[in-house]
Amino acid sequence: MRGALVFGSVLSLILSSAPALAWWDGGHMQVAAVAYSKLTPRAKAKVDALIKLNPDYPGWIAGVPDDKKAQYAFVHAAVWADDIKDSAHGYTKDDDTPTAQNIGYADKNMHRYWHFKDIRFSTDGTQFSDANPINAVSQMKLFIAALPATSAATDDIRSYDMVWLLHLIGDIHQPLHATERISAINTDGDRGGNEVNVTPATGETIDLHAYWDRMFGGYVSVPGAIFDANDKAGISKLQADSAKAKLLDPDAWTQESFVLGKNFAYAEPVMSENTVAVLTRTYETDARNVARSQAALAAARLANVLNDAFK
Repeated sequence: MRGALVFGSVLSLILSSAPALAWWDGGHMQVAAVAYSKLTPRAKAKVDALIKLNPDYPGWIAGVPDDKKAQYAFVHAAVWADDIKDSAHGYTKDDDTPTAQNIGYADKNMHRYWHFKDIRFSTDGTQFSDANPINAVSQMKLFIAALPATSAATDDIRSYDMVWLLHLIGDIHQPLHATERISAINTDGDRGGNEVNVTPATGETIDLHAYWDRMFGGYVSVPGAIFDANDKAGISKLQADSAKAKLLDPDAWTQESFVLGKNFAYAEPVMSENTVAVLTRTYETDARNVARSQAALAAARLANVLNDAFK
């Protein structure tokens, strides 16, 4: 992660009052970099054409050599759904009036609630209601269905949907984007670990969600993310399970992440709900392994979704 521990501590404080971000920029861009390398020539040609319709495309390719523009734009596009949460982009916060519309770039809402589907569980019998039906899963289904030419959706809508999918498929493979704990301490839920404080081996205090999000680094450059993804220890070197990679059902992806969230993100010492859980070496090792495996699987599934849509 770029920056010192002070940067991480400050950012964790910001995130504690902000909507969830998954994997931060580094993770999302690494997932996209690996997925792009797995696209068929036909899918890559369609993806490259659609991505040019995004209003931020000129900035994504500014100063980039011609032979790298398509790849860089795809990788950068993976963080666009987070970028528009910044009011400078001209998008409106609409948390109080969630919508499941699919109207393309004419949509100027942030849709921060599209980034997750928290499947809830209780540790002490505290009752809870179901999560909002408008969520990452409902939108991924809508967007995937719109991608093929047979959907009759306009290219503007298909571009918008594809760029959102670059992000959401990464999001939902972060276990805490599919999991929320309910208890007497947090009767309305802990917001996917945002209300839980932990202390990792680095010594700072950070919320649990941010701890998982930062597994692949923070605000890195596009070439930096591509390098990290393809480094000798990068996620491109991991072999995703081929049967799982072919499973293109967002409900199944989310259920998988929920199970991982319960078993690993909320594993001890987090499960005991100490004021600040001091993470063990076992916890941190398992967390890194799960995160890397999930990112590699997200990349494979993202590529398969696009290859299938544009076959």
